[in-house]
Amino acid sequence: MGLMQIFFLFCVLSFHSLAISAIDFQEQSNLETYIVHVELPESGTQLSTTNSSIPNEDLDSWYNSFLPTVTASSNDGPRIIYPYHNVFKGFAAKLSAEDVKAMEKMPGFVSARPQKVLSLHTTHTPNFLGLHPNSGFWKASNYGKGVIIGVLDSGITPDHPSFGDEGMPPPPAKWKGKCEFNTSVCNNKLIGARFFRHGDGSSIDGIGHGTHTASTAAGSYVEGANVFGNANGTAVGIAPLAHLAIYKVCTTSSCSESDLLAAMDAAIHDGVDVLSISLGGSSEPFYADNIALGAYRATEKGIFVSCSAGNDGPSSSTLSNEAPWILTVGASTTDRKIRATVVLGNKEKLEGETLHQPKDFPSTQFRIFFPGANQSDPNADRFCTTALLNQTGIKGKIAVCDIGEIPLLDKEKNVKAAGGVGMIIINPEEFGYTTSVDAYSLPATQVTYADRLKLIKYVNTARSPKAAISFKGTIIGDNHAPAVAYFSSRGPSQASIGILKPDIIGPGVNILAAWHRSVENNPNTKSNFNVISGTSMSCPHLSGVAALLKSAHPDWSPAAIKSAMMTTTDLVNLAKNPIEDQRQLPANIFATGAGHVNPARASNSGLIYDIEPKDYIPYLCGLNYTDKQVGLILQRKVKCSEISNIPEGQLNYPSFSVVVRSAVQKYTRTVTNVGEASSVYHVQIVAPAGVNVRANPTMLSFTKVNQKLAYEVTFSPSGSANNIAVSQGSLTWHSSNSKYSVRSPIAAIFQAVGL
Repeated sequence: MGLMQIFFLFCVLSFHSLAISAIDFQEQSNLETYIVHVELPESGTQLSTTNSSIPNEDLDSWYNSFLPTVTASSNDGPRIIYPYHNVFKGFAAKLSAEDVKAMEKMPGFVSARPQKVLSLHTTHTPNFLGLHPNSGFWKASNYGKGVIIGVLDSGITPDHPSFGDEGMPPPPAKWKGKCEFNTSVCNNKLIGARFFRHGDGSSIDGIGHGTHTASTAAGSYVEGANVFGNANGTAVGIAPLAHLAIYKVCTTSSCSESDLLAAMDAAIHDGVDVLSISLGGSSEPFYADNIALGAYRATEKGIFVSCSAGNDGPSSSTLSNEAPWILTVGASTTDRKIRATVVLGNKEKLEGETLHQPKDFPSTQFRIFFPGANQSDPNADRFCTTALLNQTGIKGKIAVCDIGEIPLLDKEKNVKAAGGVGMIIINPEEFGYTTSVDAYSLPATQVTYADRLKLIKYVNTARSPKAAISFKGTIIGDNHAPAVAYFSSRGPSQASIGILKPDIIGPGVNILAAWHRSVENNPNTKSNFNVISGTSMSCPHLSGVAALLKSAHPDWSPAAIKSAMMTTTDLVNLAKNPIEDQRQLPANIFATGAGHVNPARASNSGLIYDIEPKDYIPYLCGLNYTDKQVGLILQRKVKCSEISNIPEGQLNYPSFSVVVRSAVQKYTRTVTNVGEASSVYHVQIVAPAGVNVRANPTMLSFTKVNQKLAYEVTFSPSGSANNIAVSQGSLTWHSSNSKYSVRSPIAAIFQAVGL
């Protein structure tokens, strides 16, 4: 699968399957898969809500009681596909609309809706993140030893050397998972693998995505990893001594929501410590978002949940996986480029990228074939479709192709079939400076939007426009890195605007990691790698960092780990300028979140903002959800009228997202000392434009580890917010010994933006 075909694949999930006869169930035209939520009787039975431990068999019997007893025939009646025991009370079943109407009248029924189809959203990156063998945080964290990462994705390639277990300890005694391969291929690295109903009856990865994400999070050391000799080095995951549990929930085309929930249900049962979910759907209220529901239950069990933010950038409010108990991860570039330079006839150079770097392509210049040079011609075949096959003028020339309409590898196929000798892919404006690499067989390169404009100007002014492509190989040292990728979804959150999302960014552009087959068509090796992009790639990087932090601090909660990551981020690129977006302009806070992950600093954060699962209850009631909706998330009855509701900004989150109004807003935060026992912190405030920000007190003095202290922050309009939609600032606690700086970003949103 080519890069752009997988480019928009999106975060990973957890897993669980039951041996149910529904695997063989024949789908009927009037039946579809519904996700059904139910609630237990309040009293008087073994299933009472007062009973904290209900056997799964009793739950299954309760679920079956909702199914119609009379069916159209003996063979096509409604059937339960998955009973859910951990993510929530409910099940997935094949039902008709009439069946659902009958269910709605039954005591205990809550809701039912058709399942959604979800979409899927590295050698150098550990070094880029400051992780070095036998030293620093990597060594101090034991490389993630003893931590189990559950990866919900497209499966695994079990015999890839990235999943070898040399030097790996056995899994922890708590592990209860399964290895569902025909032969025993699991080991101390790959400790579990499961598949579900909508797959192909195997945990084997057929598209490479799951293999790539799993090896990024926790792959073993593999020397000589490269693609076409590029990005050469030792491939290793972020947490190389962590264990991997694989839950296959995605196929070539899509990811089944019922499978995803079954996987999360199983992963919670199996004992994973981290869930890595590189997929998702559109923004929804949390009670209607089944990933959010499953993630909340996982968080209650102490499981850290990392999800991709989505690949719908650079437009605003395009996020997925926005719940505050989820780490929402955006994508950034690294400082590695696989360079292919276009040299124009006027000697001007356009710096592009490509994965395939042919050594025998002549340096002589070829004529340029560019049907889209006249940008105002609506009939021009700018996208290099099959219409090229009817063109005679392309033979022996380098074709220029716009992105869009068809996959990049199909453009290459058309150019090659029409007799072109090479191809230049040009970015549209929204892609900016984000370039990707792909395994073309034809000499090719992708150039930025700025270079697109230069190329168009040259072609339209030169008498006989020509170009050559010069292949430079792997180059380290792009000072613009890290930069936010154009595709990385942006905030603000639609589900909860008072929570800043995404939370953080991490490497997600042109990431080299394990692959299910050889892109070089080499049948004699299992050490296959590929370079792909997406927030699907950034998510497992952060999942790996979470595993390192869990290993170094086993007593930290999921919220504590998240806080440590968010309050210690990098804010500048390698040139020491503020992190940029795809336009090479300072990135908006709704693109970067708290900033770019810095694993070593996260392990020694000084202070953390902790949140217990029960702390989300007044926050959820404050979103004006009904008791029933909040109950869906908590899986128990709730009366918001009896709870002191809080506004979104009052949740003890490590960042601030404030909708500025005329009234003064005051929020309290509580920090826990995880640094030196005796320590003093002073506050530094960088107020967003148009907002006055004050903290009280301005000094925090701790006398012991794990001591908690609170402070209040006041936000008020300053009267200088003319024509401002969004501004950003920060609140940072600096320790008096200069060892710790604990930074909370502030996003100020003005009502003029219509939110």
